Amino acid sequence: MTRAENYDYVVVGAGSAGCAVAARLSEDPGVRVALIEAGPAANGRLFEIPALFSQQLKTVFDWDFETEPEPRLGGRRAYLPRGRAIGGTSSMNTMLYVRGHRYDYDTWERLGNKGWSYDDVLPFFKKSEDNQRGADDYHAVGGPLTVSDPVAVHPLLRNWVEAAERAGHRANPDFNGADQEGVGYYQVTQRRGLRCSSAVAFLEPAAERANLTVLPSTLALRLKFEGGRATGVEVDHLGTVRTIGVDREIVLSLGAYNSPHLLLQSGVGPADELAAAGVRPLHDLPDVGRNMQDHTGCFISFVSSTPPVLGPDTTAEEDQLRSTGTSPMAWTEVGGFLYSGDDQPAPDIQLHAALGIVRDQGLAAPLEPGMSFGPYVARPESRGSVRLRHSHPYAKPRIFHNYLADQGDRDRLREGVRLCLRIARQRGFTDLLDGGLAEAAAAGLAPLTDLDQDIDDYIRTQSFSFYHPSGTCMMGKVVDAELRVHGLDNVRVADTSIMPTLVTGNTNAPAIMIGERAAAFIKAP
Repeated sequence: MTRAENYDYVVVGAGSAGCAVAARLSEDPGVRVALIEAGPAANGRLFEIPALFSQQLKTVFDWDFETEPEPRLGGRRAYLPRGRAIGGTSSMNTMLYVRGHRYDYDTWERLGNKGWSYDDVLPFFKKSEDNQRGADDYHAVGGPLTVSDPVAVHPLLRNWVEAAERAGHRANPDFNGADQEGVGYYQVTQRRGLRCSSAVAFLEPAAERANLTVLPSTLALRLKFEGGRATGVEVDHLGTVRTIGVDREIVLSLGAYNSPHLLLQSGVGPADELAAAGVRPLHDLPDVGRNMQDHTGCFISFVSSTPPVLGPDTTAEEDQLRSTGTSPMAWTEVGGFLYSGDDQPAPDIQLHAALGIVRDQGLAAPLEPGMSFGPYVARPESRGSVRLRHSHPYAKPRIFHNYLADQGDRDRLREGVRLCLRIARQRGFTDLLDGGLAEAAAAGLAPLTDLDQDIDDYIRTQSFSFYHPSGTCMMGKVVDAELRVHGLDNVRVADTSIMPTLVTGNTNAPAIMIGERAAAFIKAP
């Protein structure tokens, strides 16, 4: 059964960026906007309560991608979770609000993308923001996205921050302020202790608008074209295939895996590869799916059962945990940004410290009390790709991140591990841990000392994705500076796939900023 329906704008993907794009476009009552999402609505405690995020992994709410075997990870396939529900990955992430460094965006402009310097993008970060700390030169209030300090930070994580300071790293109260370097507490996208996803921030206030139609459980199969102009999106809604027509523009906001994959399935990409995969090439655009980047790193885990560190606390938040089994904690509320060496223009190592013993890429249930912390390379040089696995639109893409292929990435990650070892050895902090580095390494089934070879072996066997894919619809190669796909009349991409280089930090806040910018470009006279 096939039926047609038309909108002025069709946004494909209701994730971090897509929710922002659709909501902003629908502010104009004179246009009709459709927002398509493959997953269902994100309702209920599983999506609201921060500490339950991991229970979405490997479920129907997860795209559950994985890489091809990665040579520098010992031939392992890396697990790549992506949110498959309204709100996308902002409905399943750890809610850290990190924008990146000024250097990242200034680099984008130096690469030829006019209008993407830090000074250009800062107003769009602030446009979205309602920061509980109030407004200043770097922050704003009154926007739809609530940004707050963590409601509850476990004492063991507080002790980690103190140990990092004793190791010589300065305290930084605001990673999104004038300077990113240092250690401290991340701000989070939470509202009154509950998750504030992009859907909560942007779609809920727009829910009563008659001109905004949200279509959950609707899988985009391919774009339909007449010449270089897109006429609609063929979709599957619970087994019924139909075409959603577009009169003005289509915006792809499916993320760094699915946005290039939909273009490829639609015949837009490297013509030779499309033909070899059984897809008729419509527009030869060689860089679709190229320039893939991600943050990869590892955790070092320590058992800790020293009271009162893992015992009941007296705060209202811990009372909530004991009485209801829920917690507003975001799992990894502390960390930092450090330099691997004096030759770096900005911090190039990001640290996360988290509760629990991290094994099996974070999928194993944390049976022992304790904590884990570790580094990743913030601006990797290694590049991978997204390609077609099959011409059938229901097939998952072939993803090859090529993690740590670059020698510089391997050197920086090794230094990041050393920085963590120094923190682990700080007096006072070691008293809170049950055992030293030997026991921690045993949990990872690899020895861990200061020797290069031991660290490299640990990295090879324990590293995994930190879930920040980007670059596969690179600005300057696939889209222009206003996010229009080269050679197509009315298709834009708005998500982390447009990033020329990966930002120094988590990618939810930058994705929302990109969505804000896309809507502004479209609405501009």
